[in-house]
Amino acid sequence: NMNLIRRRLPHPSLKFDSVEVGTYSQTKIVVAYLDDIVDIRLVKRVKKKLQQIQSDSVDNSGFIEQVIEDHPHSIFPTIGNTERPDLAASLITEGRVVILVDEDPFVLYVPYFFLESIKNIEDYSSRPYFSTVVRFIRLLSFLAAILFPAFYVAILNFHKVMIPSDMVVPFIQARETVPFPLTMEILLVIFMFEIVREAGVRLPEQVGSALSIVGALIFGQVAVSAGIVGAPTAIVVSISYIASYVNNPIADAIAITRIGLFLAASLFGAYGIIMV
Repeated sequence: NMNLIRRRLPHPSLKFDSVEVGTYSQTKIVVAYLDDIVDIRLVKRVKKKLQQIQSDSVDNSGFIEQVIEDHPHSIFPTIGNTERPDLAASLITEGRVVILVDEDPFVLYVPYFFLESIKNIEDYSSRPYFSTVVRFIRLLSFLAAILFPAFYVAILNFHKVMIPSDMVVPFIQARETVPFPLTMEILLVIFMFEIVREAGVRLPEQVGSALSIVGALIFGQVAVSAGIVGAPTAIVVSISYIASYVNNPIADAIAITRIGLFLAASLFGAYGIIMV
C-alpha cells in the first residue's frame, strides 16, 4: 500500500510515520501525509489517538476507525475509507492524513466530510456538467431514501389535505383490503426489505444478488396480491430502498435515519420530521 501511494507521489515531502498497536498482534500502522501541505496539528492528533489504543489485537482498519473517531455515537461516518490508491494519493495532496493498516487493503483518511458520500473519483473523469447533474441526483436520492416513508405516513395520517384530489380514491381503495394500520404496514415492509438486504449480503455473491432481486419482487407481488400491504406502500418503501443504494458509503446511516424520521412522522406528522 505504501508503494502504491509512493508511486503516485514521488515527492520528498511525502512522509510515512509508523506506529505499532496491539499487545500481542503488534500491528504496524502507518500515517501518510505531505509535510509541506498538511496541518501538522492534525498529524499529531491522529498519532496521539493511535498511541492511546489499548487492545490485545488489531485485525483490520474498521477497528481503528471505531476507536479513534471523535464522535463514536454519530450514525454518520466521521472517518473515510477507500481501497483505491489513486483516491488515497489525491486526498493526501489535499492535506488529508491517510492511515494504513498492515495486511488490510482499505485505508482510512481524515478529515471526512458528508458531501464526499455523494462524490465519486470517476466524476473527475467526466465533463463538469454531467458530474454536477449526477451529484445532484445522488443528493436527491439521499433525501428520497430518508424521507419518502416519513412523508407518506405523515400525509395519509395527519395532512390529508396535501393529497391531490385525483389520488384520493386510489389511496382509499389500496387501504381497504389491508388489515393493519398504516404505521404497522410500513414497518412490516421495511422489516422485510431489511431481511432481504441482510440475507443478500451474507450469502455468496451469485446467490445473494439473485435473492436481493427475486426476493424483493416475490415479496412485493405476493404481499400486495394477498392484501397484506397496499401497492402505494410497497412502491414508496421500494423507491426509498433503491435510492439508498445510490449513496452506498452511508447506506447504514440512511437506514437508521429513515426509521427515525418515520417514527417521528408517525407520532407527530410533518412537525415530527422538522423536529428530527
